[in-house]
Amino acid sequence: MDLYEIEDTSDWFGCPTELETCRHFLRMYENEVQELMLQMRKAREDIFDLVQMHADVSNERDQLRAELNHARADLSNARRNATEIETKNNWEMMAMNKLISELYSEIHRLTGENPRLKLPRS
Repeated sequence: MDLYEIEDTSDWFGCPTELETCRHFLRMYENEVQELMLQMRKAREDIFDLVQMHADVSNERDQLRAELNHARADLSNARRNATEIETKNNWEMMAMNKLISELYSEIHRLTGENPRLKLPRS
């Protein structure tokens, strides 16, 4: 296609000039930049909110960990106390059984009867 065959439309009614076209594109870019600035501001606010939420959740997690450690310590103390009580009771029962056995032996030695065979039944 020859350069001279291209129709010149610069003087047609309603056709924008180069300056008008540039101004139009400039306004489009300005609007796009403003929209991007709004989106960036919103994204920054969202990021700030997420950072704040993370800090709050981290504090709550640390508090719950401390409570869990305290509960574990309480559980450990309770288990130790239960073991001590059980051990003490076992020793007391063994001492009582030994005493009962000694008393049965003493009754058998003194009376000649086996007291275990004469136990009252409920």
